[in-house]
Amino acid sequence: MQKDYGGFMAYLAKSHSRDTSEDPTSTGSSDEFKHSTVNKPVFFITAGLIIAFVLWAWIAPGQAETVIFGSMNWIAANLGWYYILTAGIIVLFVIIIALGRVGDTRLGPDHSRPKYRMFTWASMLFAAGIGVDLMFFSIAGPATNFLTPPEAEPLSDEAARMAAIWTMFHYGIPGWAMYALMGVALGLFAYRYHLPLSIRSALAPIFGKRIHGATGNAVDITATLGTIFGIATSLGIGVVFLNYGLSELFGLPTNATVQVALIVLAVAITIFSTVSGVDKGIRRLSELNVLLALGLLLWILITGKTAELLGQLVQNIGDFFSRFPGMLLNNFAYTEGAPGYPADQWLGDWTLFFWAWWMAWAPFVGLFLARISRGRTLREFIFGVLIIPFGFILLFVSIFGNAALSYFRAGDDAFLQEAVDLPESGFFNLLSQYPGGTALIAIAVFVGMLFYITSADSGSLVMANMTSKASLRDSDGAPWLRIVWAVITGALTLVMLFINGVYTLQAAAVLIGLPFSVVMYLLMASVLKALRAETRSLDSRLQSVALATRGTAAGTEPLPWQERLAGRMAFPGPEEARKFVEETGTPAVATVALELRELGADVTLSQGESAEDGMPFVDVTVKFPEQEDFKYQLCPVMHATPVWAPNHDEEDKSYHTVEVFTARGTRGVNVMDFTKEQVIADVVSSYETHLTYMAMGGTAGTSFTGVEAEAPTEWDGTGTVDSELTENDTNSN
Repeated sequence: MQKDYGGFMAYLAKSHSRDTSEDPTSTGSSDEFKHSTVNKPVFFITAGLIIAFVLWAWIAPGQAETVIFGSMNWIAANLGWYYILTAGIIVLFVIIIALGRVGDTRLGPDHSRPKYRMFTWASMLFAAGIGVDLMFFSIAGPATNFLTPPEAEPLSDEAARMAAIWTMFHYGIPGWAMYALMGVALGLFAYRYHLPLSIRSALAPIFGKRIHGATGNAVDITATLGTIFGIATSLGIGVVFLNYGLSELFGLPTNATVQVALIVLAVAITIFSTVSGVDKGIRRLSELNVLLALGLLLWILITGKTAELLGQLVQNIGDFFSRFPGMLLNNFAYTEGAPGYPADQWLGDWTLFFWAWWMAWAPFVGLFLARISRGRTLREFIFGVLIIPFGFILLFVSIFGNAALSYFRAGDDAFLQEAVDLPESGFFNLLSQYPGGTALIAIAVFVGMLFYITSADSGSLVMANMTSKASLRDSDGAPWLRIVWAVITGALTLVMLFINGVYTLQAAAVLIGLPFSVVMYLLMASVLKALRAETRSLDSRLQSVALATRGTAAGTEPLPWQERLAGRMAFPGPEEARKFVEETGTPAVATVALELRELGADVTLSQGESAEDGMPFVDVTVKFPEQEDFKYQLCPVMHATPVWAPNHDEEDKSYHTVEVFTARGTRGVNVMDFTKEQVIADVVSSYETHLTYMAMGGTAGTSFTGVEAEAPTEWDGTGTVDSELTENDTNSN
């Protein structure tokens, strides 16, 4: 469940530029990158709460320990069912979305396509499943589940069979469903509805313009608090894991001094990265880490009991998927657990901790997943996120977990007991059993060190972004803010380790997950409302007149069939597209805009040229109070000339169409062979379709009013606009 990876660092290295590759009318931006401004209420309240917590835990550690563990025990005893039910609902929710009609909805405009090809995208998702905490729990989890299983006799065959399965479950589909939910929410509202990339934007359908005020701040504060405790938990696990590895390699003591030094190292490297801009270097090292982690896995498989491990892997896969539905809602209501380790305590230490930890990390990883998935359908995105990272996790836990179980079952009680009592030792003790053990431990320390450092580095960046004002540009928080959060996160990790080590961090994660679970329910409600609007939009399109007869429906004659056929066989160049927009499209759209204005509509007509290719466009927008605006834009789009084109000239590599863009993009409708009257009819038909869409939503409809757009260029009523358009005016995507 590691939350920083080579893939995420690749995103960081590219995050200083806006992606306009899928927007044929976007002006882009030639301005020098500017950092987001600080959201003062969110920053000061969140920082104040964390600093107060750190001081309290430092001054009164005994009291802090009593409160934290007492609260966690109360939650486990009284609200364990709530965490279990929430995880189950989220899994069901995202799967229903993927399988339903709305599964074809894209994270972006209708015409958008993925920036990354399938292999690259899958590789980035795959990298998202590797990290220092996976190395930590791949042995500690199966060891605990074998010695003190929740539903079997300790040390039995059934305990061994389920030991790795429970660890896969905790690292598996429920957690990735939480990430998928966050990715869907952020991707939809940022890339399809043109709102800033933030959690408050994703709640716009529920709270409307209130997301700009105290309500939005409260959501961001909750998300930021959850994220910082999630980061601190990962860093704490990384610290004790690395401390043990360094002890094995160099004989360093496993004590607070070394752990403080490791935390200071992480903060120092974060500050260095911030002021010197070495994100690309860290990214490359992170990508190397993925390969090294794979190398460790293959070494254990090849030099160990290969046939036995592969057989256990096959059975693990079958057991996981056959037992998953029952495991998903299992809160051990009829189970006592192992002697000395009640089932409800096991539930709090493992399942509840993991579910809360996943929730805390959802904003972080959800943002990464959304950024690399723009243009993909919800179905592709959800199933990709649920299957690809988990596929590697299943492989990793099965190979390493079963390799350790073979020693446990053979009677190596010392190895087993230490893996349970000192969980950071398990991975290194296993490597020491194999040929080249010292070299393997050195590689594991290097891998863990890089994942630990990049977790701190990217975590501080995300914290800075979450406490800054979101904008339509993918901009980062100020460098000084990133440094502040690196220091605060390091201090939080330190005091929590001093109280009772990793267990305190786990207990705190369970506590902080409780309020953030409410945000997860709000996100589901918001996404559901948006996707209902998508369904109404699709239904309204089906009720509109077919393209070939649109002119007839509006009182004009359709094109003769010969002209329609000739249009389909033509592959016009840029000058023909320009001429159509200027001489036919603009006068037609302006005529409808003028008529709508005279009828009392709030109309804006915009005209200009795309900064990317210099091609002209014309855009009419009609605003509706508390509803989605109507948008009709004509814009040339360049395509690669197909090899089967008649009279194909190899020098003509491209041709142009003139397509209709709505607020949700284009579905490839080419109007270049329309007459002026038919363009007018098409605008009117599109307007009628939009009215039908709003009527299907009832009197209130659906409005995404989370962002105040920049004022568009005023129209003088003549069908032209003299001044150049702003980015927001031209961004139809």
